[in-house]
Amino acid sequence: MSKIKNLMSSLIKSTLLVGLLTLLPLRANAQCGIENFAFKSGEFLSYDLYFNWKFVWVKVGTASMSTVKSRYKGQDAFRSSLITRGNQQLDNVFIMRDTLLCYTNTDLAPLYFRKGALEGKRYYVDELWYTYPKSNCHLKMHRIDADGEQIWKEAEYKDCIYDMMSIFLRARNFDASKLKEGENIPMPISDAKNLANSWLKYTGKTTLKMKNGSAKYRCLVFSFIERENGQNHELIRFYITDDKNHLPVRLDMFLSFGSAKAYLTGYKGLRNPMESKVE
Repeated sequence: MSKIKNLMSSLIKSTLLVGLLTLLPLRANAQCGIENFAFKSGEFLSYDLYFNWKFVWVKVGTASMSTVKSRYKGQDAFRSSLITRGNQQLDNVFIMRDTLLCYTNTDLAPLYFRKGALEGKRYYVDELWYTYPKSNCHLKMHRIDADGEQIWKEAEYKDCIYDMMSIFLRARNFDASKLKEGENIPMPISDAKNLANSWLKYTGKTTLKMKNGSAKYRCLVFSFIERENGQNHELIRFYITDDKNHLPVRLDMFLSFGSAKAYLTGYKGLRNPMESKVE
């Protein structure tokens, strides 16, 4: 049971980190924004999640992400949501029902983030509110633990801080052509508990064949690395389309007890042509 729980937590984290995990500059301007060239309102992405169980790849669930124009506290905004669900086979062992939501302004500076997660019999909520006093990034954090305890914290940083949803939107708009193989890109990501000591490493380009063999994509390849207990650990390897969309088409996850993968299965409402797809 603990292995399944850790697996699903990693899949959720990975799916969020999705292309998020592309190409992020360390510092932004005072409002932590960036001009959007990569997506438009109405985009929808879907993924299948697999786990290597006794040398056999088993489908354990799905994930979907949508982005639409909206309003937040009277201002124009993007509203993005990510839904991750275990399938019936997984439900017999471990129930997973997670929903993530974020609001950013039209320049993609984060405004609000929420994660509601049902994992097994455990339900918890993380929330973040962003403000930008004196060119700093101020976070108001709220967590509801599985036992119902509510924890409130606040923190302020000189650098811009993101959550897994808002950084996904931001990262898709960075110019990957300026990156060099082996280059590390700091990724300041927070939830309602702590700030992650993590970064991306750009490892080059490849042509990737999808699981069902129906498509190939020219991809940029990145590794997501965390430092814990004095050691660096590669957690996820991302394959991201080498075009203006920067869509993550496959994620390889390296877990302490096995391997998992996420495959892009569908997309619609893209802003740019899918020029990386090889016929």
